[in-house]
Amino acid sequence: MQMESNVQSENEQEVKKVPKKPKKRNRNPSEGWQENLAGYLFIAPMFIGTSLLVLFPIISSLALSFTNWNFVSGFQGANFVGLDNFRDLMSNKLFHKALMNNFILLIAVPIMLIISLALAVIINKYVYFKDFFKIIYFMPFISSIVAVAVVFQVLFHPTKGPINQVLMALGVENPPGWIADITFSLPSVMLIMIWTGIGFNLIIYLAGLQNVPKELYEAAEMDGATAWYQFTKITIPLVSPTTFLLLITGIISSFKVFDLIIVLTEGGPANSTLTPVVYLYQQAFIELKTGYASSISLVMFIIILIITYIQFIVQKKWVNY
Repeated sequence: MQMESNVQSENEQEVKKVPKKPKKRNRNPSEGWQENLAGYLFIAPMFIGTSLLVLFPIISSLALSFTNWNFVSGFQGANFVGLDNFRDLMSNKLFHKALMNNFILLIAVPIMLIISLALAVIINKYVYFKDFFKIIYFMPFISSIVAVAVVFQVLFHPTKGPINQVLMALGVENPPGWIADITFSLPSVMLIMIWTGIGFNLIIYLAGLQNVPKELYEAAEMDGATAWYQFTKITIPLVSPTTFLLLITGIISSFKVFDLIIVLTEGGPANSTLTPVVYLYQQAFIELKTGYASSISLVMFIIILIITYIQFIVQKKWVNY
């Protein structure tokens, strides 16, 4: 009997220890409506701005791409032409050249990544005053691209430019014409793109290198691994997610190069630096072919959309690997 009473008392104590569930408070329906309203008010400025500056222009461009509208003549002059703009665009050799030039500009992206990664490794491991060098390399990226283009116009001048003056002083009789030469104009633009983009990639790579465990380098040094072996077998694989991110952003950015070419060459000489964005500007604001320019923008939108889709596919395989 005594044992049964002890067991019963222990059970009563356990029941007392179990916390009681708090009673659900009846929520006032007006409170949920007020919370939703507050949320809508917070996102309203961004939503309105995105709609007016992004969504509305995209939808308008889509509609105008099927017309021959000229914004000078007003909406009354807009006539529906169907797919005529796209047919003319696909058979336009100038647009083909612009696309080819843009794909050639893509070569600058991996070159820029290689230089940025090499500089990041050197600064991270061998250089003191890292913050000072970060600022130096980052300055071209935050500088006005118009000012950069004007400076390089002077540097790349075929006869009076400092670069060719130095080359002639070194014995080069016929230095390149740079931006005034059909052969060297596009490589000149690529050089400026690399110079201005190294700073941003360098900062991102330096941040990625901070996540690489130092123990791996120490173990490799103890095993007698060379610096090149550490770079190829440790650094490159562990910063590959950063490389992939910078590669995709660099590819997309190369399709938006406009201000540099407009100030530097205006697409010349002989359309050697013409890109689809520059060609779109010429058709919309010089030739005043708004409908035709809208079809160019739609084609470029589809190209960037395809690149983004490929990015998602490769990213999944990259993560699984």
